[in-house]
Amino acid sequence: MSDVAAIEEFVKKFKDLKTEISKVIIGQDEVVTQILISIFSGGHSLLIGVPGLAKTLMVNTIAQALGLDFKRIQFTPDLMPSDILGSEILDEDRHFKFIKGPIFANIILADEINRTPPKTQAALLEAMQERSVTVAGHHYNLDLPYFVLATQNPIEQEGTYPLPEAQLDRFMFAINLDYPTYEEEVQVVKATTSDIKVKVNALFSAQHIVDFQHLIRRIPVADNVIEYAVSMVGKTRPNSEAAPDLVKTYLDWGAGPRASQNLILAAKTHAAIHGKFSPDIENVQAVAQSILRHRIIKNYKAEAEGVSEAQIIKSLF
Repeated sequence: MSDVAAIEEFVKKFKDLKTEISKVIIGQDEVVTQILISIFSGGHSLLIGVPGLAKTLMVNTIAQALGLDFKRIQFTPDLMPSDILGSEILDEDRHFKFIKGPIFANIILADEINRTPPKTQAALLEAMQERSVTVAGHHYNLDLPYFVLATQNPIEQEGTYPLPEAQLDRFMFAINLDYPTYEEEVQVVKATTSDIKVKVNALFSAQHIVDFQHLIRRIPVADNVIEYAVSMVGKTRPNSEAAPDLVKTYLDWGAGPRASQNLILAAKTHAAIHGKFSPDIENVQAVAQSILRHRIIKNYKAEAEGVSEAQIIKSLF
């Protein structure tokens, strides 16, 4: 099959996938799209939202519709790295045997990742970056596709361990979840307080998704689009000559080169789901907020004057 025909098939499968997910998830259309873009781009996502917005249900439903193995890890202050990665035990023949931890799945929901100490947060890092883990000197590869979706509660900061910048940078997208609209909430209450069970059908296989990820990487990008993405990221750095006044006044730190890579990858996927065979500047702008939001660090002046990340990113367009 040619790449052009493959993209046309991808557009159709993507629409079917959204329809399947909407059987369970009411509203949150933009959030679901962003999660799926990061999956097909081969990246991870950080979901930021208050409790009760169906984050776990959303991830579970997406995993079912994609036909992938799903595991949920509830992060707590006493969670140890071995609780995630697995550990070696002595079997009845007195040989060491490795018992795999919950990290061995296609989609991992890292629930409330900021509730656990840095030592345990770091156990996820190798898995996210290398798609492999090392336990007791042995190297284990994880099954592909591999995708970490972490959630963070923005309200409670008591007893939490904020993710360090290096770890935040590993997430392709930071996605903000808002409350549903009045109409959506009415539908949610109707759907969740009845006895009707909805079955979600698996529309993909793991290999199918890996093939689509390779297809996305093969999409050509014009030089001017790459240059636009790189210059946009460069403008987030306060010490850069190209930085606008808003950045110099309100930012302490800007985004690194991984942001530029992610902008292009996500723009490719964003173009593909809309049936385009190459991304343009509009596709880069469409994914910029979620990719740059967690990579720029505001200063005290920005906090005091109520300047948001969204305003600063918009000024870069």
